[in-house]
Amino acid sequence: MRLSEPPTPLETQATLLLVDDEPNVTAALRRILRNRPYRVLTAQSGEQALSLMEADPVDLIVSDARMPGMDGATLLREVYARWPACIRIFLTGHNDIDTTIKAINEGKIYRYLGKPWHDAEVLQVIEQSLAYQYAERERLRLQELTHAQNLELQDLNESLERRVRERTAELAATAQLLEHANQELERGYVTATEVFSSLINQRLPQSRQTNQKVIHLIQAFCQAQKLPEEEARNLTMAAALYNIGKLTWRDEMLALPADHLSKEQRDRFRDYPRIGQSLLMALDPAQDAAVLIRHHQERWDGTGYPDGLSGDAIPMGARLLKLAVDTIEMEMGMIQARPIPRPDALKLIAQSAGRSYDPVLCPAFIDAATGLSEDRTPLDASILVLGSHALEPGMIMMKKLYSGSGTLLLSEGKILNQRLIERLQELEHNGDEAFQFHVRRPAPEELDD
Repeated sequence: MRLSEPPTPLETQATLLLVDDEPNVTAALRRILRNRPYRVLTAQSGEQALSLMEADPVDLIVSDARMPGMDGATLLREVYARWPACIRIFLTGHNDIDTTIKAINEGKIYRYLGKPWHDAEVLQVIEQSLAYQYAERERLRLQELTHAQNLELQDLNESLERRVRERTAELAATAQLLEHANQELERGYVTATEVFSSLINQRLPQSRQTNQKVIHLIQAFCQAQKLPEEEARNLTMAAALYNIGKLTWRDEMLALPADHLSKEQRDRFRDYPRIGQSLLMALDPAQDAAVLIRHHQERWDGTGYPDGLSGDAIPMGARLLKLAVDTIEMEMGMIQARPIPRPDALKLIAQSAGRSYDPVLCPAFIDAATGLSEDRTPLDASILVLGSHALEPGMIMMKKLYSGSGTLLLSEGKILNQRLIERLQELEHNGDEAFQFHVRRPAPEELDD
């Protein structure tokens, strides 16, 4: 919330009210003020002055002490009671000490001027009075602004605390579920890598969470080409972690499509594959995948980065990873400002074969990606799609389960037990989510085991 800046004294026209029962006095004061940027009103009695002020806001009033009917002290007392922000100046003779004291005590006057006056003194007193009034209004404005900002900060703190509580509850529930995933993690580094990939998604906006889609394309290609298990495993790990280097970026850069980046941001963008490899240096099982991550932005014609490799000098897995990453990022509007449907994205891929992409690898990749939906898990009669309340102990997970924020909760092949089912139901309740579970009942021989 922001308040508009106030006008300075030179940008606004102050309204002055001169009150005296003698017209020649108000006329003399008017002459003194004629070259000043003030709007001047006059009144010949206290009653007339109050009527004018009821109809027209006044910034400063100058009132004579002695007037028939309502005297100046009484008038200024009434002005103070009704319009306390109006500056009050008392005009008095040297013999009106009692009236002056009354005006000071009851009318809370800012200054008083004696008769006869000096023109320069009148101008100085009025200018100083209006400067004081401006400073007081500015103080009140800043006080109001500070109050509004404090309220806004309080609301923000409450919102952040609420979000922290919600995220803490989700992470606590996730941590409990991860305890039950230890056996699955021991089955191989690929599963562990996908867990780490889902944690990366906690840092990325939901519209930029590409890892699972890239993994899906890579696995479809590996299955279609019947690649060796080790090669498929390295490709899957690289797909899960290819954007780990982006975690060093600021939030605003994460949300921008590539063609909207500034020169400085483009330089930082071009460095993320190298940073990704560096972050994985200490993980021995990820070294082959780290090489693919480093080179997945190289281009067939040698114009890529970070090393400017070309043709067969680019590792085959890196060439494949680039095809999958570019397809998904085009679909999600991360390369250009608008999302591109998969058929159109694949056409652009084909058009760039021989420049950006391996011309031999392109057709095989396009065949594997064509018609592949985001979720193409084949279901047969033995596989059930159930809600959490229909789960039974002993059922086997046939598809990985992710939270709404992208965290991997259960891996494929996990055998459910009663305690785990209750944890899942609790997670749904606390997180206001509804999961779908692809499961099957165990075969008799599995029960015997």
